[in-house]
Amino acid sequence: MSNLEAFMAQNAQKPENKKIVVSNRFKNKEGKSMKWEIHSITKKEDDILRKECTKRMPVKGRAGMYTPDLDTNTYLARLAIACTSFPDLNDKELQDSYDVMGAEDLLNKMLLPGEFTDYMDAVQEINGFDFSMDDVVEEAKN
Repeated sequence: MSNLEAFMAQNAQKPENKKIVVSNRFKNKEGKSMKWEIHSITKKEDDILRKECTKRMPVKGRAGMYTPDLDTNTYLARLAIACTSFPDLNDKELQDSYDVMGAEDLLNKMLLPGEFTDYMDAVQEINGFDFSMDDVVEEAKN
């Protein structure tokens, strides 16, 4: 096996989906907390999400100059939606039960702020954003 074979698409390990309890408020018939299933997305899919959530903002005092501005809240919500395998956030019946239209509105209405933050931590981790600033500082020291 050449050194490059390990990088071939057929030899790359696929990230496994992860099942997590997002909130103890969602229970099944047996009274157990329901698990949500999340999966990773590709860098290309992430680039598309970032582009959709980025606006060009004019630079004050510089006619015709613009700077990109990422709407972080919208990006994180759309990232969560893109990575959610279960429950189906696009399900009309589920959206109707919360009296909303759209996966983004559904997610915002389903979860409490702290639950959403914890969920985003899990979504970011499965996508490889699982390092803290402390990790980065420690790596820089070495």
